[in-house]
Amino acid sequence: MRQVLPDLWETQQDNPFPGLTTHAYLWTGSTNVLFYSVAGEADFAELERRGGFTDQYLSHQDEAGPMLGRIAERFGSKLHASAAEADAIGPHARIDVPLTNRHTDRNGVEVIPTPGHTVGSICYLVPGADGARYLFTGDTLFVGASGEWTAGYIDGYSDSRALAESLRLLGTLTPDVVISSAFPSESAVHRIDPQQWQAHLDQALVGLSGAVTR
Repeated sequence: MRQVLPDLWETQQDNPFPGLTTHAYLWTGSTNVLFYSVAGEADFAELERRGGFTDQYLSHQDEAGPMLGRIAERFGSKLHASAAEADAIGPHARIDVPLTNRHTDRNGVEVIPTPGHTVGSICYLVPGADGARYLFTGDTLFVGASGEWTAGYIDGYSDSRALAESLRLLGTLTPDVVISSAFPSESAVHRIDPQQWQAHLDQALVGLSGAVTR
């Protein structure tokens, strides 16, 4: 694991598909929580040394797998995930906290449903160190290999109209750091100028429109 922000630790690299990289993130805010998931147990000992975590948050069903059950068993954590994706996630682990609407929970995590990449995609906004705001976007939004901000649209799998609406919803936020799940660029963690946030989203919307019309 490596420290990427004063209160954020990145797990080792996983490669679920050629050209894509993923990490999970331990946020040590009001309590320790894990965003996204891991593909193996390589970081379990280090996670324990850092106090473990009480809760795990999935951004969408593609992060589900056999490790969810092992994580819950090892750390005793509660799984937060979209109720709309219970059929896909349920075979791997029980969803302890089914998520259906926008709210801020007892951990200080703002849950923001952002369907489009998948039907139950969710982003999370948390108050980070030094007054920064961290936005975990899952696969809804990431920086592509070209360096451009990109919407997570997969032809035949994603809903382009819902995804565009979700990107517009994200435009009402003012994050300082954006952290995606899977990504094809150098890093998933991007410190941004909040004044440029809308321009980043506009770039993703233009790219989404082009991908849909091809």
